[in-house]
Amino acid sequence: MADASYPDGLLYHPEHDWARVEGDVATFGITWYAQDSLGEVVFFEPPEVGTQTKQGEPYAEVESVKAVSDVIAPLSGEIVEVNAGLGDKPEVINEDPYGEGWMVKVKLSDAGEADGLLDQAAYTATLS
Repeated sequence: MADASYPDGLLYHPEHDWARVEGDVATFGITWYAQDSLGEVVFFEPPEVGTQTKQGEPYAEVESVKAVSDVIAPLSGEIVEVNAGLGDKPEVINEDPYGEGWMVKVKLSDAGEADGLLDQAAYTATLS
């Protein structure tokens, strides 16, 4: 399992999801806190490419040894890529939540929504 970390340069949703925005595409995943709370992830059910996400609403499910949890979209847009590797190795979400454990890539429909997300310092302040 990865050590606790919350990288700078990401945007964080209060529901423990992150977004890495690069131009008009963002990569989504769950934070270290979320994967730690879930425990060992055993299944990731991704959405279909072409699915629309809406900020603050579920777009996927993660199943752990403890529970099944919705994954919340930090931003709105169209899913353009899914991390297919998580189908065979969902534990990567625990091992590398900000790298190989990314979940989807989304073409953003409203880049301005990013202004409402938290930076690293603001997000970590919500955890204490």
